[in-house]
Amino acid sequence: MPERTDAAGLPATRIVTILRYAGVTLLAALALVPLGLGDYARSIVAEVLLFCIFAMSLDLLLGFTGLISFGHAAFFGIGAYTVAVLGAQFGLHPLLGALVALVVAAFAAAVIGFFCIRASGVYFIMLTLAFAQLLHSVAFKWRAVTGGSDGLILRSLESGVTTYYVIFVAFLGVYFGLRRLIAAPLGQVFIGIRENETRMRAAGYATARYKLLSFVIAGCLGALSGALFALLNGFVSPAVLFWTLSGEGLIMLILGGMGTLVGPIVGAAVFIGLKHTVSTYSDHWEFVVGAIFIACVLFFKQGIYGWCREILVRGPRS
Repeated sequence: MPERTDAAGLPATRIVTILRYAGVTLLAALALVPLGLGDYARSIVAEVLLFCIFAMSLDLLLGFTGLISFGHAAFFGIGAYTVAVLGAQFGLHPLLGALVALVVAAFAAAVIGFFCIRASGVYFIMLTLAFAQLLHSVAFKWRAVTGGSDGLILRSLESGVTTYYVIFVAFLGVYFGLRRLIAAPLGQVFIGIRENETRMRAAGYATARYKLLSFVIAGCLGALSGALFALLNGFVSPAVLFWTLSGEGLIMLILGGMGTLVGPIVGAAVFIGLKHTVSTYSDHWEFVVGAIFIACVLFFKQGIYGWCREILVRGPRS
């Protein structure tokens, strides 16, 4: 029996092979970044990787569980400030601070999620936004601990190369961990809730508990990205808790494509790349990114990654 081919004339198995080889090549290139790039370029790649983690954590909520959060910056900020405060006030090593940040974020996500999951639709969105803005106000007002608008300076790791590889390993762990999670029965329950929560509830699933679990996992991963942000920059300010960071995460998802894991990576890379490239030439980089975002919404409804995958599978339209 001949192997099934698509409209572009490529066998389906060959498409999978191409994507796998592309992924392996990309990972190899990322592993060699410190050998081929200078300090500034390396820091940009590291920033892209940590925001890939942030976007993937948000994708677990929105793309796989169907929960739209405008307050995901709360967990990013919790991770960043936990590392900064423990380092500045108690001299704790940044890596140990990052581990503590995961515990703090899990507790905070459980408390915040307990209230948020009892709402749905726009009410859920507004609750997540309200909690994030509450934490932003705390960070802004509690100067004795957070430094207020001046922020906090923390000690970095031994070298920029060490910091890069810590972020790179964390990125690999989150990506492959989420792949296993989504393929597991728990991940399929999340997807079932996204598709039809009423049917899942009728089938006997305690959907509220599963949504809370998804919220906690996403919160921990968001805090991990915030902790890595603090390690990379050596500085934390209330901006890491502001709602615009949550909006940027949503833009990354929509640019790349939701519910794919690879999509958030593509979206984060495009967004951060455009931010640094365009801002070099103009102070109005938000206008350029906004125009590209509108174009993607209009013409690439599945995101950049979804569009590329569709072209690869179906071939270009005549």
